Amino acid sequence: MRKYFALFAVAALLASCAPKEMKITVENPSDFDRTVEMVEVPVDAIKAKVDLAEGQVYQVVNQAGEIIPSQVTFDGKLIFQGNLKAGETGTFTIKAGAIETFEAKTFGRFIQERKDDFAWENDRVAFRAYGPSLIASDGPSNGFDAWFKRTNALIIDKWYKDDLAGKASYHEDHGEGLDDYKVGRTLGAGAMAPYVNDSLWLNENYASQEVLENGPLRTTFKLVYKDITVDGQTYSESRTISIDAGSQLSKVVQSYGNLKTPIAVAAGLVKRENDSIIVSAAKDYIVYAEPKSSKADNIYLALVFPENFDKDVIDTYAIMNPKTQKPDLYSHVLAVATYQPDSPVTYYTGYGWSKFGFPTLNDFEVYTSNFAKALKQPLAVKY
Repeated sequence: MRKYFALFAVAALLASCAPKEMKITVENPSDFDRTVEMVEVPVDAIKAKVDLAEGQVYQVVNQAGEIIPSQVTFDGKLIFQGNLKAGETGTFTIKAGAIETFEAKTFGRFIQERKDDFAWENDRVAFRAYGPSLIASDGPSNGFDAWFKRTNALIIDKWYKDDLAGKASYHEDHGEGLDDYKVGRTLGAGAMAPYVNDSLWLNENYASQEVLENGPLRTTFKLVYKDITVDGQTYSESRTISIDAGSQLSKVVQSYGNLKTPIAVAAGLVKRENDSIIVSAAKDYIVYAEPKSSKADNIYLALVFPENFDKDVIDTYAIMNPKTQKPDLYSHVLAVATYQPDSPVTYYTGYGWSKFGFPTLNDFEVYTSNFAKALKQPLAVKY
């Protein structure tokens, strides 16, 4: 009997010593606020510190003792927003707890009811890519479309539903924003293509899509395209895109397969007339002011390259319109980079609007510049 009691006591002692929580500190080394940026902690590192019982998940607790929104990503990270002012250090606790339901601030969906669009958004911005069913009626277009939001609400489902029902067109602003961006046979708002022999080689609409995760803080999906032949060489192509809560920019990981030698690639923004272009001295971002239309004004687009780009180029070309059988003239401002075999290019694309947080072009350039700086000087996470 004493033997069993002793074993029970040892087991109880070991259980009481089992890891219960993990303390981490996060430092903002920048001279600007990084309040919505995601803190990322590898789940494998947490497992060594925190045991989960059946039905439990990891919870993140801030210095005030509040459970804050978090998410375990498809690639094995626990993410949460640090809410750190310039130069500030915050302390957080990761522990085991019951499943919490947090308000979704990111979302993406395959819109089969609208000719295979894929749309994605967060609490600041919204975008879409065009799918295979649209080619028959509108011709090919593998650029990104930007939907100009001015609400923190997630609006993709509502805008599509109301538009398809004839209740309210998303091409008109009913108080939440609108789709007033013209893409055509271009890269639109920041897509990428090979740039070989000083020419863009545009693919068609995406062929398949896969959602990898869908909020509440990060949405990630993958678009796969048909193979593209460039100057006699055929490559596979895919884009893995993610968007975080609070960010004006989407992350794009552009991948080409079957490369044996480096090629030039370019992410681009459609260039129109009477516009403003800002290229950073370090060649890590481009900011572009979309000209005023009859429906929207003071729209600012951006490309950000963590590893910098090689050069910026204004590229103009004509493509025969399949409907009118007349040539359409298109132009881009391009950020040209070198794609190394088996090394996908990562960059960011997005926009700001004077009606939703960015009164002037300078305001959005400051945001973009700080975004580029933050990529090169990550939050310092210690645990």
